[in-house]
Amino acid sequence: MFSPSICFPTTILQIHPSYSTDKTTHKCKTYTDNKKLHSFSAQFDVSANKETQLSCYKHTELEVLHDITSCSDVSVNSFVADSSLLGHLLQSSSSLKEVEILHAIVLKCLRTSTIFVENNLISVLVKFGRLNDARKVFDQMPERNVVSWTAMLNGYLRYGLDDEAMNLFAEFVRRGMLWNSKTYVCVLSMAGRNCDFELGKQVHAGIIKGGFSNLILDSSTVSFYAQCGDLESAFRVFDVIKRPDVVCWTTMITACSQHGRGKEALRVFLQLFSDGFDANEFTVCSVLNACGEEKELKFGKQLHAAIIKNRFRMDVFIGTALVDMYAKCGEIDDARTVFDGMGKRNTVTWTSIIAGYARNGHAEEAIRLFRIMKRRKIFANNLTMVSILRACGLLRALPAGKEVHAQIIKNSLQDNIYLGSTLVWLYCKCSENSAAHKVLQDMPIRDVVSWTAMISGCAHLGHEYEALEYLKDMLSEGVVPNPFTYSSALKACAKLEDIKRGKLIHSSISKTPSLSNVFVGSALINMYAKCGYLPEAIQIFDNMPERNLVSWNVMIVAYAKNGCCGEALKLMYRMQVEGIEVDDYILATVLTACGEFKENIKSNSKYFLHPNSP
Repeated sequence: MFSPSICFPTTILQIHPSYSTDKTTHKCKTYTDNKKLHSFSAQFDVSANKETQLSCYKHTELEVLHDITSCSDVSVNSFVADSSLLGHLLQSSSSLKEVEILHAIVLKCLRTSTIFVENNLISVLVKFGRLNDARKVFDQMPERNVVSWTAMLNGYLRYGLDDEAMNLFAEFVRRGMLWNSKTYVCVLSMAGRNCDFELGKQVHAGIIKGGFSNLILDSSTVSFYAQCGDLESAFRVFDVIKRPDVVCWTTMITACSQHGRGKEALRVFLQLFSDGFDANEFTVCSVLNACGEEKELKFGKQLHAAIIKNRFRMDVFIGTALVDMYAKCGEIDDARTVFDGMGKRNTVTWTSIIAGYARNGHAEEAIRLFRIMKRRKIFANNLTMVSILRACGLLRALPAGKEVHAQIIKNSLQDNIYLGSTLVWLYCKCSENSAAHKVLQDMPIRDVVSWTAMISGCAHLGHEYEALEYLKDMLSEGVVPNPFTYSSALKACAKLEDIKRGKLIHSSISKTPSLSNVFVGSALINMYAKCGYLPEAIQIFDNMPERNLVSWNVMIVAYAKNGCCGEALKLMYRMQVEGIEVDDYILATVLTACGEFKENIKSNSKYFLHPNSP
């Protein structure tokens, strides 16, 4: 495997007893005796510590070591390379050139394979992104240990090659290799990224059974459960960690924020400080996101004040999080102030302010900022496109929407499911039903959002038959409706007074959790009432676990338009008693529908209402 004819650097030859000082000799002098040469490590002062030796060696010798790979006129059969030194040199390599030189030394100077050196070689090749070279070293190893497998597995995961990582892991398991804590960390990371809950749970069981426990491993377990959305399990693991670090705290805060539990994220953040920890910039970004989702403006402003006082370093990520927080809390002027004051902005920053303007009813400014963004050649990501399409839809700005659509096609983004769904919504908003249909048909994958956008758009535009046909097509593709789909389809049935299809939809809803959704309940009441089935509407209303203003209004109008004026007025009274304000529109609707009936009601009746009554 190794060449019997080896050339050594001049500096090493100079300290050997048989080195000739003849000025005319070649720097790679030939040895003809059989004296055993010293190993590399013998050339150092044994009194010096390892760090000093490595530093000295790297700066004075490594540039010369490439001679080993290029000279072949020296025959030294007894040279032995020091595997320990090579391993440590590999660990401290700072450039790919150094790694290549050391790799050559390993191939030419090591007489036998050494797991320690080859493991370090795999790790450093992974570090510099040379995964193919690392895999060649791994495959050629006559013997591998858990470190070899873990180093290669970590490399695949680091560069997002999850399929290769999974195949390697499967082989690792088949061979019955023992795990170490780093292996557990790698596999948990892989399970979390792929939301492979069963694999992650089995790994966690193995950790407990094997008695493994350290902060990195425990934090990885918390992160796995958080990525899979099982916050209860994440908290159970987190609560038994004796001294979680700020990374572990941030993992929990981020998980709560991303899974709609913003209040809990803020609670954990306060607990972090009470336990004597300082948050970092990543923690602050997650908390600001929670403030935005929960509309906790006061909390967000307190964090902003702490940032201004240099409690936390203001960077583009925190600035972006502040813009997003203010925009989500409806404080678009404050969001703009932060945006304008930022020295550096990225795509996410621009997207946050554009989405903020669109969300707060300032679609014109959103479109203006998007045009500025384009002029400055700032990359617009999918979320930017979604936000600007929403702004165009709100303004019914069809030309601007078509311009964005053209840009999406130019950038080959039309297959993106979120952009496709938003385009369907945009064209429906602009009464371009045929264009919406074409976008939907061209989408390679259609999810419930895209189908619902089409169904809702048709129902809104007065194309009720088409809406129900799209529902049928959606079901035939195996896509499960959500509450918004059901609500839109029921509105179409109500307009058509199609009780047969309405009942079929109701039957389907009864088998799903959507039955308890307040919007679905309201749509069912409206459908039955419009079709003249008042008892069914009353039953739905009475069985609703939650009612909103729409539910009350729909039921009151249903009573009034079906001639049950007394019941309508009683329900209005009951509505007021429960603290829900009766608006002028519903009062006018009921009193108009019950014009003759109200003349028979005495003014002192407990059911007689006034528009401004408390």
